[in-house]
Amino acid sequence: MAKKHAPRFLDIVNDAKSRVAECTVDDIKSRLDAGETFHLVDVREESEYARGHLPGAVHIGKGVIERDIEAKIPDPEDVIILYCGGGYRSALAVDALQKMGYENVVSMDGGWRGWNDAGYPVEKPGDEA
Repeated sequence: MAKKHAPRFLDIVNDAKSRVAECTVDDIKSRLDAGETFHLVDVREESEYARGHLPGAVHIGKGVIERDIEAKIPDPEDVIILYCGGGYRSALAVDALQKMGYENVVSMDGGWRGWNDAGYPVEKPGDEA
């Protein structure tokens, strides 16, 4: 079930979405299936990531992405796909990364909820064993 977001939050998300590229969960599933090379970054809270995430995703929370991105993904020309719970926080994070000079960064609209609704595979604690 989608959350009801505050109007001012939606205003800044819509403003960011006017400047960022977005893709669908189906686009990312196809790219993963094709073996494309890109950075898949989960910007949700650490506790959300720990409960489950997209296969191969790394965690860089929205709250620290500007601080940590250069150490984890130093090349601003690398392809980076960000996702969150539904596509709002990831759009805000993409907007910030673009301001930092990252050129190929995209927000996955629909996010974690859309991925799960589509029935696509996820990684959960203990899957690595």
